[in-house]
Amino acid sequence: MNSPAALEIVSPGAYASVQDIGRRGFRRIGVPWAGVLDPRLMRIANALVGNAGTTPVIECFDGGLQVVARGAAVRVAVAGDAVIEIECKGERKALPAWRSVTLADGEILRIRRMGSGRIAVLALEGLALPQVMGSASTYARAGLGGVDGRALVAGVRLPAQAASGGERILAQAPVVDERPIRVVGGPQAEHFSAEAFETFLGSDYRVTAEADRMGVRLEGPVLGHLGATEIVSDATVPGSIQVPGKGQPIVLLADAQTAGGYPKIATVIGSDIPRLAARRPGQTLRFAAVSAAEGERIARETEAQTLALLAAICPFAAEGVDEAALYSANLVSGVVHALSPEYRPLTAVDD
Repeated sequence: MNSPAALEIVSPGAYASVQDIGRRGFRRIGVPWAGVLDPRLMRIANALVGNAGTTPVIECFDGGLQVVARGAAVRVAVAGDAVIEIECKGERKALPAWRSVTLADGEILRIRRMGSGRIAVLALEGLALPQVMGSASTYARAGLGGVDGRALVAGVRLPAQAASGGERILAQAPVVDERPIRVVGGPQAEHFSAEAFETFLGSDYRVTAEADRMGVRLEGPVLGHLGATEIVSDATVPGSIQVPGKGQPIVLLADAQTAGGYPKIATVIGSDIPRLAARRPGQTLRFAAVSAAEGERIARETEAQTLALLAAICPFAAEGVDEAALYSANLVSGVVHALSPEYRPLTAVDD
């Protein structure tokens, strides 16, 4: 790429890495998918900057990510319930999530913290990185993909194209879904009694501090095994819920191993894996059983919702009132504050 434009990492925050849709087709030889934990966030962020939906993005946890434009203006967008600010010549201004913004050379974008959830995705217009086994996703445990196969660190520069076109905004952020995490029983359900499965579905489980891209260890009522607490290792997938000998479930995520020797009481449906991955340590959750057919129906429904969100992305009114937002909101559900930050250019940070 001949453009001098780049986005430099000032601080990666809690953990930040380059991810795309993942490395598919290699689990049979022990290579995990990796990839974003919430594909919907990736698709929305990329759409906001005009990228193809599966273009690599920066995925980060719990806020703290800081980036700065270098060499030329670059366009970025953040998807997720993030509190954001940009800094130019020492002056800080708040910026809503779910929209694109062009950073002039030297301007800093900072994700201060997360509202709900713990995952945010930042898309960079024109980001292109080499692929390893068909994906640019970072799998740090094996040193694959991303930038040098590792998590992002201060000083890394990601190549971009110079910003082009107008800004875009998602008209309405996705609704936070607090329903139980839906699962399909098995594939080793016979290793657990009916009482254990009832306990699994009828109890609160707390997310422990051992929660990352590989998996989430939960804490709650013990799930007893019938017989042996281990099996001959067999295949796992993201969403597999293993139950080790201590009876505390572990939910596997994108970076998890491809096989394991603990019985799996159930599997989280694909549509709900992002909701589980977004739970913070200390939060509780419950599970609910659905059939495989119901899981497929939910997948189709989730995809339809994602497409509707993508279709709702519209040009951002850089000056004055966003008339499209004003008219649609007033006609459908009453009055909106036309001067609120959501519909106005940047406003000063309170602090």
